[in-house]
Amino acid sequence: MSFTLCLNTSTIKPQPLLEKIRIAAEAGFDGVELWINDIYEYVGRGGEVRDVEQALQDHGLIVPCMIALRGWGEAIGREYELMLEEARRRMELAARIGSPYVVATPPREPCEVNQLVDRYGDLLEIGRDVGIKPTFEYISFFAGAQTLDVAWQVVQQVDDEDATLIPDAFHTWNSPSTEGLLAQIPAARISHYHIDDAHPEIPRCQQTDPDRVMIGDGPIDLAAEIQVLREIGYAGTISLELFNAELWQQDPLQVAQSGRQRLATLLQ
Repeated sequence: MSFTLCLNTSTIKPQPLLEKIRIAAEAGFDGVELWINDIYEYVGRGGEVRDVEQALQDHGLIVPCMIALRGWGEAIGREYELMLEEARRRMELAARIGSPYVVATPPREPCEVNQLVDRYGDLLEIGRDVGIKPTFEYISFFAGAQTLDVAWQVVQQVDDEDATLIPDAFHTWNSPSTEGLLAQIPAARISHYHIDDAHPEIPRCQQTDPDRVMIGDGPIDLAAEIQVLREIGYAGTISLELFNAELWQQDPLQVAQSGRQRLATLLQ
């Protein structure tokens, strides 16, 4: 079973937006996972959204998902209304770029699951209107939704055929997620998959984004994760997502090429 290989641009974050797109293509990736804030910044500096569209077309890259919708889970009253307005703007931009999904990031602080379910439902409704699907993300160091368990609970309870989640090797390993849960989630409920490794010298449940390392350099059994994805019938996008400052100081093309090669080796 084949997967579509994608580069999340956080892996080479310091590079300019159009350069990230070029590097992803030159390194051999089929797709690139873009950050909406990068496009906002590019436009704010005088660029045009059509420049991004043209670059993607020129390099033959798909955009399987864009990141992110924030603030929707914890905002209240008028602030929540404003968050939904911003979420719509972000979804419209992602839809224009051609992305089928946009990431819905959970709150940093504790949040009732029922509230997450209701709010995620609101995002799904906006997404249907816009023509894109918000996909639920769990983050191991965000108290609002730390585990794969919570993400799966939200997706099930919202009772919406468009509800999906993003399994992430690092966040599953770095949290008290139930072992073996990924094998119980239908492939149709997975929007795409984030692959990354963890720092070999920092304990589980104590790591954050900068501690992620290149796949194969840490303790996560990524081969086992890939095997589970195959067993449940998932055949979508696998996206390399790192936030490592040491890698950011290296040649970005070499980093991307190394990640692409390691992914290919792992999938063999």
